[in-house]
Amino acid sequence: MIEQIHWLGHDAFRIDGEKVIYFDPWKLKAKPPIADLVLISHNHYDHCSPEDVALIRGPQTVVIAPAPCAKDLGGEVQVVKVGDSLDVQGIHVEVVPAYNVGKKFHPRSPDNVGYIVSIQGKRIYHAGDTDMIPEMSKFQVDIALLPVSGTYVMTADEAVKAAEAIRPGVAIPMHYATIVGSERDAERFRQFCSVPVHILKPE
Repeated sequence: MIEQIHWLGHDAFRIDGEKVIYFDPWKLKAKPPIADLVLISHNHYDHCSPEDVALIRGPQTVVIAPAPCAKDLGGEVQVVKVGDSLDVQGIHVEVVPAYNVGKKFHPRSPDNVGYIVSIQGKRIYHAGDTDMIPEMSKFQVDIALLPVSGTYVMTADEAVKAAEAIRPGVAIPMHYATIVGSERDAERFRQFCSVPVHILKPE
């Protein structure tokens, strides 16, 4: 499954399988594969990018996003909020909380979200922009995509605690080496995490 997950920098990922799934596409390279499903975590420009969504949007593409993103993205958007659960193109999607603790950047809101998607018998968690939050201990996932850069999200050390609360089969760091953070944050996460960590190279 790991070989089907492509880190596109920052919080952006593409999963290639029976369906092509994007999380938070941003600064995509020319002619990316058309999406079956696009999942947007919140309405900050580096996560909700109408230009990037347009690049991967085809006639059958389903775009899922919180309400504040829908008007910016245009076209048909399936609006979701924390707590929603839905099936789209044979993919089960759970909408989970994502928020800061003691920081103002991402307040707790139904419109700041992460996602757990079930594909090919695996549950993949994209945390969105979040700190370590109590809800994480209830998630049952195989692969966790976790921010590690600090400032706007968890630090690497906090991400270690989050991974140990979630206990996925493998954790993949994200949200570094663009706006904030560096490869050192990903390496520190891997060094101290008791959960297996796989660092992807950006594509």
